[in-house]
Formats: sequence, C-alpha cells, structure tokens
Amino acid sequence: MRRLIIIGGGTAGWMAAACLRRFLPQDWSLQLVESDDIGTVGVGEATIPQIRLFNQALGIDEDEFLTATQGTIKLGIEFSDWTRPGHRYMHAFGAIGRGLGLLEFQHYWLRARRLGAAQSLDHYSLNERAARARRMQRGAPRTSPHLLEMPYAFHFDAGLYAAYLRRRAEANGVERIEGRVADVRLDSENGDVAGVTLADGRAIDGDFFIDCSGFRGLLIEGALATGYDDWSRWLANDRAVAVPCAHGDTPQLPWTGATARDAGWQWRIPLQHRIGNGYVYCSDHISDDDALATLLAHLDGAPQAEPNRLRFTSGKRRRMWNRNVVALGLASGFMEPLESTSIHLVQAGISRLLKMLPAGVSDPAVAAEFNRQSDFEWERIRDFIILHFKATERRDTGYWRDRAAMPIPDTLAAKIELFRAQGLIFREHEELFTESGWLQVLVGQGIEPRAWHPLADGIGEQELAQYMAGVSLMIDREVAAMESYDRFLAATRPTAGVAA
Repeated sequence: MRRLIIIGGGTAGWMAAACLRRFLPQDWSLQLVESDDIGTVGVGEATIPQIRLFNQALGIDEDEFLTATQGTIKLGIEFSDWTRPGHRYMHAFGAIGRGLGLLEFQHYWLRARRLGAAQSLDHYSLNERAARARRMQRGAPRTSPHLLEMPYAFHFDAGLYAAYLRRRAEANGVERIEGRVADVRLDSENGDVAGVTLADGRAIDGDFFIDCSGFRGLLIEGALATGYDDWSRWLANDRAVAVPCAHGDTPQLPWTGATARDAGWQWRIPLQHRIGNGYVYCSDHISDDDALATLLAHLDGAPQAEPNRLRFTSGKRRRMWNRNVVALGLASGFMEPLESTSIHLVQAGISRLLKMLPAGVSDPAVAAEFNRQSDFEWERIRDFIILHFKATERRDTGYWRDRAAMPIPDTLAAKIELFRAQGLIFREHEELFTESGWLQVLVGQGIEPRAWHPLADGIGEQELAQYMAGVSLMIDREVAAMESYDRFLAATRPTAGVAA
C-alpha cells in the first residue's frame, strides 16, 4: 500500500492532496488526476470553525489565506423569515451564557425569562453580540477569565481556495496528472479498483483511491455501484441557482445570510471582492425561471456573472468506503447546504481516513468502522438541518405547508420532545453540532420547553436576576473591548499583497 490516487480536483480533491501529503510517509506516492475541461462546483463557500483546525494542521498563515482566497470572517448564520415572515435569529458559533453548577445556562435562562429577569437568548451570545456590533477579535478574551475564546470561521472563494491548496500540495510533492478519466479498471480477482484509463490512453494504477469526482462518483458509484440513500423526503430542495454580485451599500457583515423564500431559501456570502448569492429551491414548487428572477430581485448589487445552475438529490452513498475506494465531497453525497457543512464533511472524511489508513490490503472491518462513523455524522447533521424546515409557523405557501407537515426521523423527533419536555439537550458522541447550536435553532424556530430542570430553582429570584445581569455585563465589556470588524479585516491584508 504505497500508491494513493485522487480522482478529481476542486476543493475536495486538493484538500485531500494537501493534507495527505503533509502527513503520509514520504515513500508513499500521491497523484491527483483531474481535467481542465471538467468544471467544479464552487460559487463561494461558507464554513464552520473546524476549518481553522484544518488550515492550522497544514501550517497555513491565516492572513495569507484570507488574502489569497478573498476571504472574510464568519461568526454565525442569520436566519431571516424562517419561523415566520419578519422574524430573524442567529445560529452563532460558541457558547450561550455561562453554566452554573451542574446545569447548562438554558435552564436558568428559561426560569429567569418566566420571571421577567432575562433578555432574549441572543443577548447572551458573545459571537452574536460581536457580529451585530460589527466587532471582532482573535485569541483569549480581554476582559474576563470566565469567557471562552470567540470561535469563528470563514467565507472564501472556493475556486481560489482549491488553487491555493494546489500550489501548496504540488510544492510538497503531489503529482498532478492532467486528463479525463475514460474508464475504470477493476481487479478481476477481488473486484477492487486497479486503476483508471485516461481519454488519451494512459493507464494510471494505484493501491488505494480517493474519489473526488463530484456528483458522478466515477469510482464509488460508476465502477463499484455502491448505492445512494435518498433523503429528499425530508430535504426536498433539489436545485440551486447561484449568481455573484457587487457589494452594494450594505457594510461588510461577519455572518452568512440565509433568508427563507416561497419555495426554498437564499444564501448571502460576503467576500472581500464580491457577494456570493444563491437560491436553493424545490422544483415541485417553483420553476427555474421564477427561481432565478427571485434571486436577481434580492441582490445587493449588480450581477457579476452568468447564473450557475445545479441539480442534486440530498443524501449520501450507502458506503463512503467501498473496497479500496473512499469517496469525499460530492462523490460521497450532497448535504443540503443550509448550515455550511460541505467543506467540513470533506475535512472530517480526510481526518477519519488518516486515523484508519490501511496498512496493507484494505480490511473490511476498518472500512465498516469508517462507514459507521460517517453514517452517524451525516445523519445527525441531516437531523439538525431538517429541524429548520420542520419547526416553522409558516403556512403561506405550499412549500412551507409541506415542510411543516412532513414526518421526520425518529432521532430528530426524540431530540425535539426532550427539549420541549424540560429544556434538555444532549450531544451524542462526536456529534458535530453542540448543545448551544441546537439551543439557538430550537428556540429560534419557536419550540418552547414546558419546564426547566428543577435544580434551576435552587437559587433565589434576586440571585438569579443578578446572575443573568452579570453574564450580560461580562459580554458587554468584552464586545466593547474589540476592534471594529472593518479595521480587523483590513489588518489581515499584508501591505505587499498576496497573489490570488
């Protein structure tokens, strides 16, 4: 097991190439096969804080990265018109409030709110308060040892990110092979992938393959017929149209925008040089032309490119690791992009592969564990996203009536009922979204607990009010000590500039 072949470039392929070359022994060869004639899906990306761990593992300087990818900072996602028209809330990164004793913050907040001694939940989020004030900082808190470091992620141009990683990967020894895959050859004895043949007749052989070939899944599906778990009964959106636009009069905002529309939702991703926009919709409820018209009517500035149209089915491969092939990116499945998890799922797949890298012939037991962990992660993310569509008061269009009426997975139903019963939220194993993430969306989407944990009654009303006021004051002071977001972003750009 010494020859690894990545089929396909784009963000997924070059993330895999850069990371594997960084950690693989030098006597392992790593080749990436891609064709300049085949486009990639990349219209501007929003991420979650784990991307910083990936970049740090590669030794990437953050300011250089932001300049090279035209990147900006993301402190959370704002959801507009989801619960009902005119309503908005934010799923901000980081903690909500501060726990006390054995209990999480929400139990004290629920009781204090009933007593009139608490403000809305967003008031106790450091990230949201900083985002609304358009302020930002890196590193340890300035004003209180009781606050945690403020987590953040990025918006960036996905094409520029892939190009940036490609330069690093090739400089570290990854061999890029230009060519279009015409055929996948299987081993006649064991059924593994033996190699690929390019359109010009060249044969590329390997021991282990990573399929980053996009929706087609040339190896994982085209050659190995792995199968696909279709989740469209819960995640009905099946198309998207994307258009970048110029910055308008709106100041630079440190969050991703997700605005509910009549038949889906619209994203807004602010980059340094433009704004990425897209309408994700269900073709049963709106035509392609009307979807484009809706998108164009809600841009900040003039469109800067022709519309990019995508078709997809939300779901995943039944096995992400099949025989000697691991699928990453769109080859592994398509997750409804509402919570910006696409790049994280690539990152998680790479990390999982590194932990279980085969020492010789791919062992079925190792592949089974890889698939079990992948299934758990994908399914829990799926449930979190379904929550946004299911828990809504909207009944103004057929699309939203269908979303509110749909049956949901038992795992999500149990999570909702646990919170509704007593404000309880539990994170299972290495589930991606934390208790504070679930809390913000459950409350933001209008799900109200009937009670709180009885231990929250253990302090007096005056003490409770002082506790809530203290948490609020602590966040006030920290936000006031931060610099303006515009000044922060300007400081990340080296004076000499970095070629993008």
